[in-house]
Order: sequence, then C-alpha cells, then structure tokens
Amino acid sequence: MKARIVLALTMALLAAAALPGPAAAFPIAPVGTEGLGVVASGTDHVVATYEGNSASYSNDLFLMLDAFGNVGDDGDLTNDLFIFNNQSSAVGSTIDLDAFTPGTELLFRLFVHNTGYNYYTGAGTRNPDGKAHARVQDNWNPGVTLVSFEDLFNTPEYPAGYNDLSFSFTNTTTTVASVPEPGLGSLLLGGMLGLMGLGRRKFFGCR
Repeated sequence: MKARIVLALTMALLAAAALPGPAAAFPIAPVGTEGLGVVASGTDHVVATYEGNSASYSNDLFLMLDAFGNVGDDGDLTNDLFIFNNQSSAVGSTIDLDAFTPGTELLFRLFVHNTGYNYYTGAGTRNPDGKAHARVQDNWNPGVTLVSFEDLFNTPEYPAGYNDLSFSFTNTTTTVASVPEPGLGSLLLGGMLGLMGLGRRKFFGCR
C-alpha cells in the first residue's frame, strides 16, 4: 500500500513538473511613476542592466544621441545608441553608457518592431498617442533607477502593464520636467511697463 502511495506521489510530481509554469519574475516600476524622466546624478559611468520582460512584441531600446554623440533628440534616429532587445538580450546583461554631466536628462526610446511605433521616457506628449509609456522608479535598489516600458499604442495596460521591457541604471535619478506658465513672465513685464507709463503720463500732465 505504501509503495502505491509513493508511486502515485512521484507520478503526480513528475506530471506537475512537465506543466508549463509561470515566467520568471522580473521587476516592474510601480503605479504612479509614469512620465518621469531619467537624469545623471554623478560623474561616474552610467551602467544599464537588462531586467526582463513578458512581451510578445519585439522591442529595441535606445539611448538618444545627436550626430556628435551627445545626449539628446536631434531628429535623426540613426544616431541613437542601441542598448537591448527584449527578446534576444540576456537578462542580467549590462552595457556601459559612458559618463554624463550631473543633471543631464538621458532620453530613452523604445522601438516596437511589430507596430513601427517609437515611445520615449518622460512626458506623454513625447509619444505618438500622447500617453506616458515608461515608469521610472528612483532608488529601486540603493543608487539604482528602474525603468519599465509599455509597448501598446493608445492603450497602456493600467495598472498591470509596463511589463514589455524593464532595465535599470546606476548613477541616475528621476526628474519631473518643470513647465513654466505660458506667457507669465511676459504678462508681468507688460503690466509693470504699463504702470510705469501711466505714472509718467500723470507726472507730465498728459491725458
């Protein structure tokens, strides 16, 4: 009897092992970190590490550079530095992105082969659908920033998405781009000049 029980348990364990299991867990930046930017926080080299994905689409990750190799978007995507592909890069693989002046925003681009769309870190206004496609978590690990991309056009999976390519960086932090009130400085200056002109007319008896 005992032998039958042992045999049955062994067969059950073998059958369970043969079943497809869930994909290996990988980190995803949390809800509420959408639309943040990535900036260099020191003078040491920024090293990127591929953390994984659960996407069906094939996505390439790039650091945006100009023709001189400086960080930024000059409109020519051929200047950008390829970093990882979510389907072919090994989890844990790293690339040294060089050193950058502290405070420099590092703009990353996700190219989706299946749809032809490009998505960017930072504000949703940078993307073709006007939505934020990257979450950015500061101090995911001590001194390490985590970025997680969403690759679906116009329907970023919320809150369960942003699982299409995750990568991390050393020597970086997050930032929110400040947008000044449109024309506020001009309005204040114009008002001051108007008051000065009014006082001048009264002083000289002008009507």
